[in-house]
Amino acid sequence: MAELFTIPNMLTLLMLIMLQAVLGFDNLLYIAIESNKVGEKDAAKVRKWGIGLAVVFRIVLLIIIVKLFDVMAGELFSIPFIGFVEGHFTLQALVTLIGGAFIIYTAIKEISHMLTVDHIEHTGGKGRSSVAKAIAMIVAMNLVFSFDSILSAMAIASEQDVNGVTIGYNVPLMAIAIIVSGLAMMLMADAVTDFLKKNRMYEVMGLFILFLVGVLLVTEGAHLAHLKIFNFPIDAMSKSSFYLVVGVLVITDIISSKYQKRLWSQREKEIHGTYNADENLEH
Repeated sequence: MAELFTIPNMLTLLMLIMLQAVLGFDNLLYIAIESNKVGEKDAAKVRKWGIGLAVVFRIVLLIIIVKLFDVMAGELFSIPFIGFVEGHFTLQALVTLIGGAFIIYTAIKEISHMLTVDHIEHTGGKGRSSVAKAIAMIVAMNLVFSFDSILSAMAIASEQDVNGVTIGYNVPLMAIAIIVSGLAMMLMADAVTDFLKKNRMYEVMGLFILFLVGVLLVTEGAHLAHLKIFNFPIDAMSKSSFYLVVGVLVITDIISSKYQKRLWSQREKEIHGTYNADENLEH
């Protein structure tokens, strides 16, 4: 036990927790959106149970991936239509690709619902979700997001011999990082959900970020499968590009929201006859 809490291991644990925090943002966003589909009194329960079960399954998945890492990297099947569509699919590539496609579908469905719903307050999809279904969706999506974070964590927590050859992975450290990140998500999930409810305009931005997450996963899965369409390889969207696009999206949304509030204030003053153009120019 004492060997686990050495200074090098504590530094590794800190890096693992930071990694989980960075990669867990999109997961937290999905949890907030999915929990909104149940009744108000059940939403907090859905988030806690969903995250709690997801943490347990993520640790189980971590152990399975470590034990079966070579199998994970092995080819399951290939598409041989050279010059048209070709690819070599591993389990990791397949899960990442399908998970990304499902996230894109979810984001598009929620955005289209926002544009057609009669009452804007009711943005929980085409009908209420049951508690069990919402928890199952949170757990399933958490496992999809887990592949990326677990494989990244394995690179950080790998144990090497004197020749630099990987001889194993520090599973207890990775499990601790997963538990800490799960507790952090439990604490932050309510705050994120409340923020989206109080600032409805940012819910659209959140869905577009979720859409980008789906694109990121689809391109990553296609890249892992060495997928080519008409001899053009599909490259993975880099994390730096993803964060740059998200940053631009957030800044644009904040500026447009402030400008829109200013326009509403101006229109309100015009309606009540209190608007002064000269005073507005001075500001």
